[in-house]
Amino acid sequence: MTGLLRYQCALLLRSQRWIAPLLLYAAFLAAGVRPGDPLLDSLGFAAAGLVPVTAWLVRVCVTNEPAAARDCAAAAVGPVRVHAAALLTALGGALLAGAAGTAAVLLIGDSGRAEHVDPGDAALAGVLAALACALTGAAVGALCSRPLLRSTGVAVLAGGLGSLLAWGIAGSPARSAVTALVEGSRAQAVTLPVAAFAGALALACGAGAVACLVSARRR
Repeated sequence: MTGLLRYQCALLLRSQRWIAPLLLYAAFLAAGVRPGDPLLDSLGFAAAGLVPVTAWLVRVCVTNEPAAARDCAAAAVGPVRVHAAALLTALGGALLAGAAGTAAVLLIGDSGRAEHVDPGDAALAGVLAALACALTGAAVGALCSRPLLRSTGVAVLAGGLGSLLAWGIAGSPARSAVTALVEGSRAQAVTLPVAAFAGALALACGAGAVACLVSARRR
């Protein structure tokens, strides 16, 4: 699996298709985060941006490899492992972007004193929210990309709508995580979105498993 992950990372870097999602995330942060803004609000905003970015990266990774090369890899190690490596590579890239975004917010945002919250607790809550949003975005991307949706137009539309639903639908782990931070900012008390993170992890694992199994059946 390590070799597959290195291979997928090399494909992603050489393709340069990661630049557009990264620029989207940078623009999202630039538009919504300002120096001195409340720390928890800014951390929630930075986490929310990871949902569409991760879904986009998943689509990039699962469609990055030429069909012939993917068939060769699937024949060598199995289609499930090949697809899982693509999903994990996309998630890893999104988590790196989320780590950079969270660090930037911690550097330029309010230290937490104005909100009467502990900066360390706020940082932990921000990390959990970022993880929850990235995992939710990975689930959206896995269900809205190849092999479940092969049409480019349908997959892009579904990924966009899925990201919007992840932001707004009741029970979404991403929405729950961001809401916990925003409400904590208003109440001046940090609530760690542990349940949202656990839900997002289960959702991502389930969606990834479905995508990998379908990939094996359709090979």
